[in-house]
Parts: sequence; C-alpha cells; structure tokens
Amino acid sequence: MALKIQAGGLLTTVQDQGRVATQSSGFSVSGVMDFDAANVANLLVGNPIDAAVLESSLQGPTLTFTQASHFAVTGATAKMTLNDQPIEAYRQYYARRGDQLAIGHYTAGRFGYLAVHGGIQVSVIMGSRSTSLKYQLGGYHGRQLQAGDSLTTIRDAVDQPQFQRATAYPYSQQDTTTIRVTPGPQYNDFSAQTRQQLTHQTFEISQQSDRMGARLKGQALDVTKITEMLSEGTVLGGVQVPRDGQPIVLLADRQTTGGYPVIAVVARVDLPKLVQLTPGQQVQFQWFDLAKSQTLYRQNYGSSAAIKAAHQFQTQVRLEREPAERIATLFTS
Repeated sequence: MALKIQAGGLLTTVQDQGRVATQSSGFSVSGVMDFDAANVANLLVGNPIDAAVLESSLQGPTLTFTQASHFAVTGATAKMTLNDQPIEAYRQYYARRGDQLAIGHYTAGRFGYLAVHGGIQVSVIMGSRSTSLKYQLGGYHGRQLQAGDSLTTIRDAVDQPQFQRATAYPYSQQDTTTIRVTPGPQYNDFSAQTRQQLTHQTFEISQQSDRMGARLKGQALDVTKITEMLSEGTVLGGVQVPRDGQPIVLLADRQTTGGYPVIAVVARVDLPKLVQLTPGQQVQFQWFDLAKSQTLYRQNYGSSAAIKAAHQFQTQVRLEREPAERIATLFTS
C-alpha cells in the first residue's frame, strides 16, 4: 500500500494510455484525457509515459502517503497543499510516510493528474491499467476512487537534494479558443458551405460534455443531404455531426463504432487544449494541413526527449534542507 484515499474528489480514476488494441472487440480505449499533462507528470518522477496515474475532473483528491514516494501534479490549475503547506504544479516533490496531499477545485482547465514514482500498481487488463466506467473494467475495481480506498505503488528511494521542474501547458482562458482540425473521412460528403460554416462560427462547450465526447452548441450544421451511413470505426478527436447538426468531438471513452458522418478530426497537438476547456467556453475551428499536424505532433510529443524539450524540463537544487527533515526521511522511507 502506498496511497490511502481520504476524499476522491468529483471523479478520480486510474488511467494510462488506454486499451489501444481492443477496439476491434468493442472495448473503448479509455485512458487519460490530456495525454500531454499525464506524460509530463510521469516524466517528472522518472516514469515511462505509459505508467498509470490518477486523473481527476473538476476537483482533485485528498490522500495520505503510506510509504515515501516522489510525486508530481500536472494539468488543471488548483490550490494544492502537502501537510497544509502550499505546493506547485509541474514540479517533483518527495512525500514521506504519513504526509497528506490535498488538491482542490480546478480554477483553470478540467483534468488534473497525479503521478507517483513507479506508477499506480493496479491489475493490467487487456493491456492497460485504465479505468473504463462504462464497462466497470480496469483501474481500481472498475470504478472511481472514494474515501477508504488504498492503492499500491513501487517503493521509492530516499529523498534527493535535486528535483525536476517543467513549464506548464498554457491552458486557454480566452473567450474563444482556436482548435485546428484536419479533414475527416466524410469531409467531401458535406457541402462547401457547411465545411465553411464549421470554421466561420463559434461553438460553446456544452454541460453534457464528458469523457466520451465534447458536445458543442452553435448554429446547426446541415446534414440533410448526407446519405445514411453504415457504422464504421471511430477515431480520437473525430468531429462527428449527428442529425441535430450539433458537433460532438469524440474523446477517450468514445464508442468504438459510429454511424454519424465525421467532417473533421482535431489535430492531435490541439487535443490537450480542447479537453481542458470547461462548459461555457467557446471554440472556433480552423482547417489545418494534415502533414503539418503530424510534424508538430512529432516535434512536441514524439518522444520523451521531445516532451522534455517542449516543457523546458530543468533539474534544480533545493536550497533549504533541514537536518531534522533528512533524519525523518531516513527513518520513514
């Protein structure tokens, strides 16, 4: 045991990169919503990027470390304390046995991430530790975390005088956020006027948005001339247009197949920005070249080195190390 949950927040689950090989069997990928924030959290504590983390929505958890561990919190902005003392996001910390971490309500962004050294150790099911609430599968007994739950991690080394720090992703707090999209598989089935309409108006993030999809509200897109489709495989970031003309951006817990036309696909480099938008914020789409989108993704997320460069990772030395703290670390780690 390494983490004891005191309060689970509004929706905290165990997630990793998801079940990428099970869609043909009808199982959703699941996995983290903001892969960028989760990747940075893992790298800050020395984990591979596919290590399991805790993802929380709108409000973070309160928990107690039952063994010493390095940890980092990334993603949405919140007030955080370790033993009632304020701490920062996008920074590696060392917690001793008995230390309490509290993550409050998110004031910017929607999803926050907690990584601990070695990753969250739950069972691997179909190649992933991710929680699928729809199937009650994976993670911690297939459900969100609640008070009294205990999680296992790998025993960590003793504290070191150095720590890692990274630059946070600039989550948008603007009135309107530009999200780049590439043409979707049914792009040519839509009229030129409708394709133009997609990028010449703003859409509002709906209150009904969730891990399955970001539901948008705006002037309805015309789908009356789209012929009825057979179901086909879905894709992360696909901008699906149902019969009411209000787009839905398909996200981590999306269904594996769908019969609504997909006019566009959100450029993967902009997915972290999109998923962190909260209900009421405005989105304006912008057509983007597929090759440029792929190049930007490789430059920013294509490897651990690229991620560290994009977030300006730095190793810093802690200036103050109380002798009593060092002695306590030796006895409690």
